[in-house]
Amino acid sequence: MVTVGAVEGSSMRNPGTIMGVAEDGSFAGSLSGGCIEQAVVAEALQVLKSGAPRVVRFGAGSRYLDIKLPCGGGLDLHFQPLDGDDIAADCLGAIRGRTPFSILIDEVGVRHSPEWRQTSFDSVTGSGVFGHWPAPRLQIIGHGAGVMALTELARAIGCGTNALTPDEQLLEAMKDRGLGVELIKRTGQTELIESDPWTAIVFLFHDHDWEIELMAHAFDLPHFYLGAMGGRKAHAMRCEALKTRGISEEQLSRIRAPIGVFHSSRDPQTLALSTLAEVIRTYQDTDFEATLG
Repeated sequence: MVTVGAVEGSSMRNPGTIMGVAEDGSFAGSLSGGCIEQAVVAEALQVLKSGAPRVVRFGAGSRYLDIKLPCGGGLDLHFQPLDGDDIAADCLGAIRGRTPFSILIDEVGVRHSPEWRQTSFDSVTGSGVFGHWPAPRLQIIGHGAGVMALTELARAIGCGTNALTPDEQLLEAMKDRGLGVELIKRTGQTELIESDPWTAIVFLFHDHDWEIELMAHAFDLPHFYLGAMGGRKAHAMRCEALKTRGISEEQLSRIRAPIGVFHSSRDPQTLALSTLAEVIRTYQDTDFEATLG
């Protein structure tokens, strides 16, 4: 297991990023834009033979003078031979269960901790803590081609998704493409909405009467983002309707509408790109430690 321990200057990857290297030289993951992966594999194979962990600097300040990072930065990588799959099983269990966790590295070895802890690393001792939050997930509710476009784009970058739509034709088309989707028949089916603190709830309705009861319920669910399609006039009417449901001005101010990083998107693919960019930016800007206490 190769872990980015510390970063100096610019880097393609953050501390805590992991690459796995097998005894046959095959590997999964990457620690740069392709600049050092082969050298990392060679180093990892040496570590597997020796059976002892080590920290190696790549880039600025490295003993490998012929291997440079185009960004000019440096990476301290921790190489840890594994004698079993317990750490992988524990981490995968947390990932699938969407629970925060940390990976601890010290003189004992490497182990999983079932809680998030602030990332830190000591290059001298090779000890560190790397906290991992669940990946962003999208709960998409709406009708029209934008629902499929956003679901496909989110899946392409590794985000989990769940879509709800009253459009049976869209439902079948999405199922044919292997996309997760359910039929919602009534505005009162609020129990179909799935959410946790790392979920973005996205409403893509042209008929805004569909969304009021569902959106009012969404405010009671954990989420890091709530956005809705429609122009400013439509949003003003939406807010008035939500006020009658007891939604406060402070809550209304948190709705991202018009949705996306650039507005007046006229085609489904552009709408999807604009929306997903805003979702990911919000996820990266959210201080989950402070939010969750």
